[in-house]
Amino acid sequence: MKSKKLNIKEFLDQDQKKDLLRLLTAGSVDDGKSTLIGRLMADSKMLYEDQLEALHRDSKRVGHAGEDIDYALLLDGLKAEREQGITIDVAYRYFSTAKRKFIIADTPGHEQYTRNMITGGSTANLAIILIDARYGVITQTKRHTYLANLLGIKHVVVAINKMDLVDYGQERYEEIKSDYQAFVTQLDVPDVNFIPLSALKGDNVVEKGENMNWYHGPCLLEFLENVHVSSDRNFDDLRYPVQYVLRPDIKFRGFSTSVASGIIKKGDEVMVLPSMKKSKVEKIVTYDKELDYAFPPQSVTVTLEDEIDISRGDMLVHPDNLPRMDRQFEAMLVWMDENNMNLSTQFYIKQANNTTKARIDEIKYKVDVNTLDKSKIDKLNLNEIGRAVITTTKPLFFDPYKKNKQTGAFILIDPVTHNTCAVGMIIDRLESKNLPSRITDVDKAKIAKGEALIQPEEYLQKYNQKGETIWITGLHGSGKNELAFSLEKKLFDNGATAVLIDGSSVRSGISRELDYSPADRAENLRRVAHICKLLNDQGIIAIASFISRNESLRSQVAEIIGEERFHMFYMDADLEYCKNNKPELYELLEQGKTSNLPGIDLEYEAPTNAKLVFNPESNEENLDAILDYLAQNKVYPNH
Repeated sequence: MKSKKLNIKEFLDQDQKKDLLRLLTAGSVDDGKSTLIGRLMADSKMLYEDQLEALHRDSKRVGHAGEDIDYALLLDGLKAEREQGITIDVAYRYFSTAKRKFIIADTPGHEQYTRNMITGGSTANLAIILIDARYGVITQTKRHTYLANLLGIKHVVVAINKMDLVDYGQERYEEIKSDYQAFVTQLDVPDVNFIPLSALKGDNVVEKGENMNWYHGPCLLEFLENVHVSSDRNFDDLRYPVQYVLRPDIKFRGFSTSVASGIIKKGDEVMVLPSMKKSKVEKIVTYDKELDYAFPPQSVTVTLEDEIDISRGDMLVHPDNLPRMDRQFEAMLVWMDENNMNLSTQFYIKQANNTTKARIDEIKYKVDVNTLDKSKIDKLNLNEIGRAVITTTKPLFFDPYKKNKQTGAFILIDPVTHNTCAVGMIIDRLESKNLPSRITDVDKAKIAKGEALIQPEEYLQKYNQKGETIWITGLHGSGKNELAFSLEKKLFDNGATAVLIDGSSVRSGISRELDYSPADRAENLRRVAHICKLLNDQGIIAIASFISRNESLRSQVAEIIGEERFHMFYMDADLEYCKNNKPELYELLEQGKTSNLPGIDLEYEAPTNAKLVFNPESNEENLDAILDYLAQNKVYPNH
């Protein structure tokens, strides 16, 4: 009887329905990862003729397999990789068989490329850990197994390679298997399988071969085709993180994303986080049809029966099955930035479809991925892994990573460079009473003495400026206030952190009980000087606009603030200019309704030691002169 021929549409439909397995390979240098994948693709007839011709040609020219074909060249495409015979970056390859589709990530073995392996393994369902039969379980084997466990990979195939170099000996295989099992019991890997093979010769890769008749398990491809991974997904906890609000017209408002976990059905009651509003699922639609239900990793659009305010970053869940909602949690961090960790940085954190700011409160310990030893450190460097306590600006909706990868994973982004600094796997929330304190015994002793915990150089680094005081003196109506307010705006626009203190603000607040007698004028300036000092101590530039009528008063102010932080400027305006600029005040004096006005019935000593002297009619030039002065004296910017 003739077999039924598939037409192209039936073939494509059948291919579309195939299950997809994502896997990574990991192992030490020269364990044969790239060779194994190349052999897998070649023997499963996944290479085109031109690829085979190029492979034969490259094997003779730059290969590292002697007279044999160097299958590693199919994956090691970088010049440096071919020259050294090692894998440096992650190489992804796709192929399929009659039963399944595969995406393979060939990851580097070197410790310095740990972040590359983390990237390659972040979406993997299965890990192939290669072991050179000559050397057995080595440090790198343990490191890669630990990283696979950290990434929540539930299925591990231990491929004991290069069996041809140990005469295909069963004893050697059993010895390595025993050593590995003794190590892996310390970790949480539920499914571990062992396959002896020779990637170079092809034994037990796609076909059994006759060199290891003592091995009765499946060959590698057979195992990969049949390993059950669909149940690894979380179908219990509905997590629908809204990515996009779809509004093509006034009649339709849907919420689009891929289902992170759980099953969402038409008619389901759902709750929106963080608003806690409830509604029912009206429709579940895709680009071409409506569905009765959806499950991970399907991408769909959901409409609700009620009009609820929902935006990107919100999450739909079942009301009786809520994720954690918290600002503090513990997580395992893999540091991926060339720059070392700085605990004072406010990072951006991206988790599911939510983005907010976060800080690292504490590194509890660093894990030595080669020995699994833990050590107490203050920060992580490139490729290092540690357990950290993290606090976010707004609450996140998350689950422990082991329970739900999609809602338990996150990345930290540098706010300046926008580089991905770290990837994280959430362990669980942290109760407030267990939150770490950065206050040490030494800090407590400083606090008792009234000493600051933040050093001046830390403020300098954060603000790029020195905390110093710009004091502008001059008569009433001289234009000093106009200059002070203009300077504050200019510094703000340029990125400086500055606070303006002027007479009117102080007189209406902390000095409102004082009059304008010489004694009370002196007390007013004393208070202002202490405010300036406090601001300067916090690294902030203070701009003060006050008459400060004589040298004695100005010296007292400078002494309180600190001579080295006091920069006095003089607005040199004659009395006629001042009267024209502020006539109402001077008219009150002439009418006898006020007194003690400097320059009229109270003396005013023009300063002889001002850093800069200004003409009030050239305020734009005055501003430029001050900015130049601040830059030259490294007040702002401080470089």
